Amino acid sequence: MLGLLKKKQHRRLRAKKLRLPGKKLGFIVIGILLFLALFSYLVVYLPYTKIRAKGERVLVAGKEVKVAFAQNDIDLVDAKLKIVDSEFEGFKKEAGSVYWMRFIPFLGAYISDFKNSVEAGDHLIQAGEDIIVAIKPHADLIGFKKGEDASFSEKPAELRLQTAVLTLDQIVKDVDKIALDVDKARENIQKINPDRYPESLGGKPLRATIRTYKDQFEGIATLFVDAKPFIKALPDMLGAKDEKTYLILFQNDKELRATGGFLTAYAVFNVNKGKFEVRRSDDIYTLDDSLKSHPKATREIATYHKGVSQLFIRDSNLSPDFIKSVQIFDSLYQTSSQRVDYDGIITVDTHVLVDALKVLGDTQVRGINFSAEIDKRCNCPQVIYKLLDEIDRPVGYIKEDRKGILGDMLFTLMQKALGFSPSKYWGKLSQDVIKNLDEKHILIYMKDPKTQKALEALNFAGRIKPYKGDYLHINDVNFAGAKSNLFVQQEVSSETTIKSDGTVERKIEITYKNPFKHSDCSLERGGLCLNATLRNWFRMYVPEGSTLVEFKGSEKKVQTYDELGKTVFEGFFGVPPQGKTSAFITYTLPFKVQNEKDYRLLIQKQPGTDMPVYVVTVNGKKIGDEALVTDKEFKIQ
Repeated sequence: MLGLLKKKQHRRLRAKKLRLPGKKLGFIVIGILLFLALFSYLVVYLPYTKIRAKGERVLVAGKEVKVAFAQNDIDLVDAKLKIVDSEFEGFKKEAGSVYWMRFIPFLGAYISDFKNSVEAGDHLIQAGEDIIVAIKPHADLIGFKKGEDASFSEKPAELRLQTAVLTLDQIVKDVDKIALDVDKARENIQKINPDRYPESLGGKPLRATIRTYKDQFEGIATLFVDAKPFIKALPDMLGAKDEKTYLILFQNDKELRATGGFLTAYAVFNVNKGKFEVRRSDDIYTLDDSLKSHPKATREIATYHKGVSQLFIRDSNLSPDFIKSVQIFDSLYQTSSQRVDYDGIITVDTHVLVDALKVLGDTQVRGINFSAEIDKRCNCPQVIYKLLDEIDRPVGYIKEDRKGILGDMLFTLMQKALGFSPSKYWGKLSQDVIKNLDEKHILIYMKDPKTQKALEALNFAGRIKPYKGDYLHINDVNFAGAKSNLFVQQEVSSETTIKSDGTVERKIEITYKNPFKHSDCSLERGGLCLNATLRNWFRMYVPEGSTLVEFKGSEKKVQTYDELGKTVFEGFFGVPPQGKTSAFITYTLPFKVQNEKDYRLLIQKQPGTDMPVYVVTVNGKKIGDEALVTDKEFKIQ
């Protein structure tokens, strides 16, 4: 008993010794809090404010580079980029003060993302400086202003492009180094994981924003790296070493065909060290007349075209895959008495002419004035109405080489562009060419395999793409429906339903509206027949193995088959002036999707089309509502 009492007394004594007075404990707690506050201020808040201030200076300097670039002033761009580099060095130094936190659990992942972002920025600035070094000695040749040197501007027009092409070969030598820095930046950005961030912060979306910026950057970086072979091939394409011959095919997108428009005229161009020469410019009907014979019409032409029993070269662009259409074209072209050996085929549509006139202003061809101003007779650019009036209006006499005017116009526009200082037009014209390539108003096929591969990587070759995921390509062909695509508007509703077992059901509704009245199509009265009932051969390309459930709206028997690595649903219907027509297609995909966030949809735009509106929903959630100008991937962010 006595022993137990002693043990209790001993425990009380120990507890008393360990127990601190309330005031002392309070001082210790306050001390710890003060230490944490001081630590947070010195290690977190102070570096954050310094980093933020330095970052804002970089952003301001970056905006000044953008302004200088818009002014096409290479010296100003160079000066402003040097300021960005200087400001970024200060930002990078401050940023380095927090890198040690990468080893702190949880917080370290965000610091690693920040470090990767800074390193990516460093690589991009280096790439920008390398680009300036590469192009500055020759900047005036590609549309930039450069000091007071007028030597290039004083050269005769026919020598300017020749000089530019010969110099371009020197510029592209630095492409490998630039692409390496861009690729390093891409590697840094790829390491950032958007999923570790909250969906929103301060009421604004955060995770989706980071993912969007990451995807956009990776897309641009990939484009640049993929463009490297094409950039390196440009001098050769422009005849820097050997003369090149190209067929230029004019596609009238107002009479829409599979690859962008009815083949209405053609031209043969030679280019030697940048000097262009038109060997021939003629009506496509003249080329058709030069063929030894015409094969029997294909199934599609016999079924859907009006009164056509043979395969003509003007109808040869039947496939939505440009290379496949080129093969059909070439099989006929090889039998022509006007055949020439060519290195490539380039197609252009009316958008290219309109964009060029917007830059170069009114232009006269064969005594006719053409402009990009809106003509009230068609609510379209005057150049389109005037060309159609010149080419298609019936007259009481033989009008020779009606459609050859298109080749003359292209050559006149090229000569006009060369007649001015590059800083005045070349920059904007180059931007328009890239835009029209991206939007498929220009398509290119090259016989050289390496160049062709580069074009396909850039999506400049009009290919139907293989794709891992859902896929949609709507292809319309106007068979003997006047120029009604000038007036018809298209809207597409794309609905995806992912069921509990992963089965994916797709419902597509395509609506065609023509709000304009019927044209006077009387031959006797010499009417210009632009707007009439659109006779539309319709094909929808979806993932191979898809199963059609229902197709409503076709006036002919619906066809289902596999082609180009896709399954095709085919039909035919008319769209009358001041009328509306809709097609409804329901089908199931050949694969399952367990999580809606894994769903991806690639929509490929038909060449020649003018901003059809797509509304895209997945399980009732709208993930897209826009006018489609390029191929576009849709997914849930």
